Amino acid sequence: MTRPVALALRALGLGDFLTGLPALQLLRRALPEHDIVLAAPTVFAPIIPLVPAVDRLEPTGELMPVDRRYLGVDVAVDLHGKGPASRRLLVELEPTRLVGFGDPGAGFTGPPWYAAEHEVKRWCRLVTTAFGIDDAEATSVVGAVAVPDVEADTGLTVVHPGAAAESRRWPAERFAEVAAELRRRGHRVVITGGHAERSLAEAVSEASGAPTLLGLSIPQLMSVVASARLVVCGDTGVAHVASNYRTPSVVLFGPVSPALWGPPKDPSHLVIFHGDGAGNPHGEEPDAALLRITVSEVLDGVQQVTRALEARPQPAASGQGRR
Repeated sequence: MTRPVALALRALGLGDFLTGLPALQLLRRALPEHDIVLAAPTVFAPIIPLVPAVDRLEPTGELMPVDRRYLGVDVAVDLHGKGPASRRLLVELEPTRLVGFGDPGAGFTGPPWYAAEHEVKRWCRLVTTAFGIDDAEATSVVGAVAVPDVEADTGLTVVHPGAAAESRRWPAERFAEVAAELRRRGHRVVITGGHAERSLAEAVSEASGAPTLLGLSIPQLMSVVASARLVVCGDTGVAHVASNYRTPSVVLFGPVSPALWGPPKDPSHLVIFHGDGAGNPHGEEPDAALLRITVSEVLDGVQQVTRALEARPQPAASGQGRR
């Protein structure tokens, strides 16, 4: 007998993918007899087998229509946003039940959207409100994705200078100073970057003397981060990968508050933030708050995280990360 389907729309980037997984864990708990289908970019297909909360991926792009074979789907969940554009994509599927935040102007019912709410908590609240379940067991991304079975060097310090927007990119020369100093302190530093960040990563590499790791697939990137000693990056998807695997991280925030997108509270993760969260996360220049972060602060942050790790009891090996 064919199982009913619950389709969740979240066709966004890596950080969005990861921060949406706790809500999908709750959806799995609420609908144990359903197949949980995630409508998201096809780039995530290789890691779906590592996500217990999701049965399969339905490839789609941001605000692109979902395949019509899901017409009449049992449950459709809008994990994409609060506006009418994403909701209408699901309305077109004529689901038996549609779950999303309320939008009175568009005639959509649902719980209210709170702007000052952490991204993970927001989507968990949507699912728990809709299905009347407790969210106590699913409020962070930790362990949401298993480690890919992809070989990766262990103990690297990953410096990731890129971000989707210039406003969230700390200056390359400062990343290079951090990378060079960490090398002097004995770290095995590598510079990572996506396809659009190659020139940025190469500039940081040339200035610091640290090698690059470029052209990585998402499984390769996740395996590298899972196996790393430390991650230094801005407000970008790599930070959420580190959170998932509890890989120690120092994360630099500028236009967006870490109260909305920061890592779980854990001594493994240190956030540096000097702003008020009122900047433009899609701006074309580095945010003023981000520019207030100094190289010495980041290096001090690395020392602080290192001391916290030394004091942390070491768990038994569980396969959730490789150090």
